[in-house]
Amino acid sequence: MSESYDLVVIGAGPGGYVAAIRAAQLGLKTAVIEGRGALGGTCLNVGCIPSKALLNISEKFEEAEHQFADLGIGVGTPKLDMKKMMSRKTEIVTGLTDGIAFLFKKNKVEWIEGWGSITAPGEVSVKPVSGKGKAKSIKAERILIATGSESMPLKGVEVDETQIVTSTGALDLKKVPKHLVVIGGGVIGLELGSVWKRLGAEVTVVEFLDRIAPGIDGEIGKRFQRVLAKQGINFKLGSKVTGAKTTKTQVTLTVEPAKGGDTEEIKGDVVLVAIGRRPYLSGLGLDKLGVKLTDRGFVEVDEDFQTSVPGIFAIGDAIPGPMLAHKAEEDGIAAVETMAGQSGHVDYNLVPGIVYTWPEVASVGKTEEQLKEAGVSFKKGTFPFSANSRARANLDSEGMVKILADAETDKVLGAHVIGPDAGTLIHEICVAMEFGASSEDIARTCHGHPTLNEAVKEAALAVAGRTIHM
Repeated sequence: MSESYDLVVIGAGPGGYVAAIRAAQLGLKTAVIEGRGALGGTCLNVGCIPSKALLNISEKFEEAEHQFADLGIGVGTPKLDMKKMMSRKTEIVTGLTDGIAFLFKKNKVEWIEGWGSITAPGEVSVKPVSGKGKAKSIKAERILIATGSESMPLKGVEVDETQIVTSTGALDLKKVPKHLVVIGGGVIGLELGSVWKRLGAEVTVVEFLDRIAPGIDGEIGKRFQRVLAKQGINFKLGSKVTGAKTTKTQVTLTVEPAKGGDTEEIKGDVVLVAIGRRPYLSGLGLDKLGVKLTDRGFVEVDEDFQTSVPGIFAIGDAIPGPMLAHKAEEDGIAAVETMAGQSGHVDYNLVPGIVYTWPEVASVGKTEEQLKEAGVSFKKGTFPFSANSRARANLDSEGMVKILADAETDKVLGAHVIGPDAGTLIHEICVAMEFGASSEDIARTCHGHPTLNEAVKEAALAVAGRTIHM
């Protein structure tokens, strides 16, 4: 007789493992199917966490190399120990994956190692990780797809994870590239490009559009590009890569203008393909079940995260919405709370987006361009970190805070930050927007001095044209 569960989750990434833990807390007998060999999914194993570890290490290396002397700290020329750096990254990841395994035991969530496919509503087949042996059949009242996403391939550029890499390979290089060519000017490409630039690589970013980070506010995006260019990253915008040839030591890319024109070649010893991600649904058997997909390959779900087939649900990168780990977590909690008879909902307008370069870039809500396109009348307030005492004291005053508010009601509609700790600062505004705050509400809230958060208060004051420190 096959085992039976109230909920079976396929995938143990941020969405899947958080959903499983919450489901168990709500009294549902829960199992998670994951064949990676470690919990945490792409984010924890080969994504968010290892990339942030390398960003942190590379930032410290650059500070020691270029900034300590200006602070009166003499350390000599720093030397990079790649083996130790990568070992430290692995230790961080392993500690966190082990932590999820502990949480599963604590909450009585069963981890079934293997690869899951849905053979029928209420039935999942689990193949052994080795591919050998008989598949195991599991019964489930509800099935939750939380299989995440994979790197988008690029025609004519074949990934080998050694010379032509995705983010996975870029996080595990054996030496610093002489010239790293990044295809794609989005978050992943810019973060990993920053890592290797700080450690000594020449970095060139080739982007199809005429701007980088296309999802962020235009004014912030232009400033962001200027900052990264000042740091030494080269940009080739409005260009598309049409092919790649490799030798033992070099990759030669064929590049041409996106709007047409003469081709040229760009040579590098490592090429990072980072043109985006797509849902990973391979092997689940959704086509045979009749689960409907969108025209972009995402799983269609209703307001309760249920697919077109009753009893089968989906969350995270598998469904439409921001492809972010924290969005997947919120999806997972909302989905299982609804299954348990509670009310679950995620406001995707209030999901913050963060780029962990330095300076960081963070945003929530609408951009200027979106508000203009929608015909919404708004007011704007900005404040530079160059006028913020804490930023000046830290010698880290690049960037600004920008708040957009409804012209009539003063309700905050969006906020965008480029600067030190932007990813932390944005959450003050997220909470404010969750409660429907006005810019006046933020401006009237006492902020500690000296803190970077004072720039948020001043930007809110600027919406009404009454900044104090400008």
